[in-house]
Amino acid sequence: PTRGQVEVVGRISGLLELGTGFHPELSGRDNIYLNGALMGLSRADVERRLDEIVAFSELERFIDAQLKFYSSGMAMRLGFAIAVSVDADILLIDEVLAVGDQAFQSKCLDRIRQIIMQGVTIILVSHDLGVVRDLCERSLWLDRGRLQADGDSGDVVDAYLTAVHAEENVHQII
Repeated sequence: PTRGQVEVVGRISGLLELGTGFHPELSGRDNIYLNGALMGLSRADVERRLDEIVAFSELERFIDAQLKFYSSGMAMRLGFAIAVSVDADILLIDEVLAVGDQAFQSKCLDRIRQIIMQGVTIILVSHDLGVVRDLCERSLWLDRGRLQADGDSGDVVDAYLTAVHAEENVHQII
């Protein structure tokens, strides 16, 4: 953005890009402490959550290996596990659920549903229309930075699909 402001009241956690806030030379365990600190957690807070983070990530066997030896899916697992353990008031998620196997994606979606039920605000940026319909009550459709629709997720997804199909038909005629 080139202008504007955001006022934050509460704790924000985010999973915006694989590897954000990770150091490849550090172990997975050390990266948990590093990421926790970046998200405002004390060392004691991270220590209380460490076993839960490692268990959720399913990386017990690899947690002491340097991150540079992790696959992108392993890094995503670790990043997601850290982000959802912060007890945030707002959780920002940007397309990261596209990585990883189906079982882990389902596990992440279940965890997001639990977080929503706890009253946490989720801001999800995604092209996965099924996930948008499933997780979001309200959606915004942006096209080249311009708001196209704002409202009930089902209605916004339907409007988007209608526009995409109409555009496909125009291209077939031309």
